[in-house]
This record gives sequence, structure tokens and C-alpha cells, in this order.
Amino acid sequence: MKTHHPIASLPHGTATTEPDRRDFLQKSVAGMTLLAAAGPVAFAADTAFTTDLSKGADNFYRSDKVISKAVAFENQYGMRVAGNLFTPKSFDRKAKAPAIVVGHPMGAVKEQSANLYATKMAEQGFVTMSLDLAFWGGSEGQPRNAVSPDMYAESFSAAVDFLGSQAFVDKNRIGAIGVCGSGSFVISAAKIDPRMKAIATVSMYDMGAANRDALNHSQTVEQRKQIIAAAAEQRQVEFNGGAVQYTGGTVLKLAADTHPIQREFFDFYRTPRGEFTPKGASALTTTQPTLTSNVKFMNFYPFNDIETISPRPLLFITGDQAHSREFSEDAYKRAAVPKELYVVAGAGHVDLYDRVALIPFDKLTSFFNQHLVAASA
Repeated sequence: MKTHHPIASLPHGTATTEPDRRDFLQKSVAGMTLLAAAGPVAFAADTAFTTDLSKGADNFYRSDKVISKAVAFENQYGMRVAGNLFTPKSFDRKAKAPAIVVGHPMGAVKEQSANLYATKMAEQGFVTMSLDLAFWGGSEGQPRNAVSPDMYAESFSAAVDFLGSQAFVDKNRIGAIGVCGSGSFVISAAKIDPRMKAIATVSMYDMGAANRDALNHSQTVEQRKQIIAAAAEQRQVEFNGGAVQYTGGTVLKLAADTHPIQREFFDFYRTPRGEFTPKGASALTTTQPTLTSNVKFMNFYPFNDIETISPRPLLFITGDQAHSREFSEDAYKRAAVPKELYVVAGAGHVDLYDRVALIPFDKLTSFFNQHLVAASA
């Protein structure tokens, strides 16, 4: 394990009692919080909340050194996957370049974090592509906001299909970056897709463990069963014609007792710092999975057999204050060499979505240069 700077003693937002932490996870990760079906959207303007743009927060960054192009392609099941392709302006299209696929946080879309990472890595000479996971953003899939870990992993493999078909991409030098939930999805994909030659995760959430156990294993099996039962009951309601219900995600407005972790997400998803509502979607349900499908995560075990990815290299990036740090540490412990755990001092979970002064792009660049560029020399 390598540490960027000395590690703080406690992750930000986790210095709470177990009941407080359990209550937060039940309500915002795997819980049964429901949204109203109508009414005005209440975001930061209705609170005393001030958007924090410190440490270079720049989610919507655009580069004059990079050309971006919207692309679309089909996955193995005939579903349209939407992406943005980024190439350096100085790029020699007659050459075969290394490429990187970038996946967005769970509940987000490519315009949130993924485009930023793809743009920054394209500035370093890579062909890159951000993508919308199935059921989110511009990608196909019904119902919208559905949870399907297998289809999320398939989105990464479909992106590799697309990149490998491009004349200017070396199909033997394709890597991947997964941010937040996409960290677990890209690991799931890489286990059965050896075309991904190097894999990096940032602020990774193991979406299976987060829903089964909550943070720090603070949710009991009985509480898990209650969540599953409620989802099953709602499934029957919807089959009988009832309205689709949503769960988890980021609150629409803050209250005096809003949990610190929800405040962290709110600062990104519900303010101009990172708010983005895709065409045809509702701002009321962005970040919110459907309640009945969210239990699919209970059967998602991305770290099982993670050691079989070896000898392909794995890089796990997390913040020393990240409430999600346990997932990167768990994956690192289970993975086989070559592997590296890189801890960024002063960084919380969401900080690594867009705070360019904290995101270690130099580390990502050296990692992919070593394993995609130099390895082919």
C-alpha cells in the first residue's frame, strides 16, 4: 500500500454512533425512502447550504487540448450504450493508441465525474471514453434507473468492443477506470473480460456489501430481510399497476438533522457543482434507483475471485477521509499482485469525483503509462 500523505485517524463523516450510521445507510443506500411523485424540486436554493468549490472542484471541465464526440453502440443484448469519445488534438490517428474506459458513480451519469476523468486522461495522450451504464443517462434500458449489476458490467465490455473496433486504438492496450459504484462494476467486468489490461478504481463502493451490510457492517441480517420483503411487496404493487417507487440516492433538500454523508453527496448532486439531469429524466429521481430492483445488489459479490484478474494490475485509489475507504481496502486485501492501494490525504469520498487539486491524475497517468504504454514497448 502506498499513502499519498500521512493518514488521518478517522474517516470524515463516520464519527457517529452505530445506530446513526445504520439509519443513514438504511435510508440512503438500501433503504425504503420514497419520493413524492410531483411538486417543485427543492435543491440548495431552499437551504442555507453553500456550494463548496474548493480544491479545484471542476466537474464540467472542458479542455482546449481534447476533441470530444458523442458516440453510441450496442451491447451484447442489443441495447444502446451512450458514451463520449475523447481524443487528444495532437493525436496521430494513423497510430494505434492505448485507450481507457471510464465509468460514472452509481446513480450518476457520464456527465458527472466520468467526463472529467476521461478528459484529463485524454490530455495525457490516451484515447478515452466515458459511458452511461445501462438504464441511466443516454443508454437504453427500462425501467429507467433500474439496478442490474450484470448489465452494468456488460456496459464496460461493450465499451471495450467499441474501442477495439476503432482503427486508431490498439485493442491490446485498453484499460478502465471505475468511480464509486463503477469501481465494483468494472472489477466484475474485468474478472471475465481479459481485454481490460489494467484497472483502476476511485472512491470505490462495493455496491453489494453496501446494500447487504451497510457501512462498517452496521446492518443486521434481519434488517436486510426487512428491506428485501418491502421490495418484494412493492414489486407486486407495480405488477398490479401501481406507480414505480424509488429508493436511496441523494436527498432533495437538507434539514437540520441531515446526515454528514448525505450532505457530502448533496453538495455534488444537488448544487451547480455537479447537478445534471439527463434529457427525458426528472430532477426528482436523479441518483435514485428503482426500489424493486435495488435488491439485486444483495446478490452482487464483485470481490469474489478478484484474485483471478492477476497478472493484470489493479490500482485502488481512496481518500484518507472517505467513508467508503473500507471497500478499497477490502478489495486490495483480496486481490493478487500486481496491486496497489493509493490513499489521498485530505480527501473524502465525493472529493475524488471532481476536486482536481486532490484527484491524483499523475498517479493514474503513471499507472496506465506503465501498464498500457511501456508494457507494449
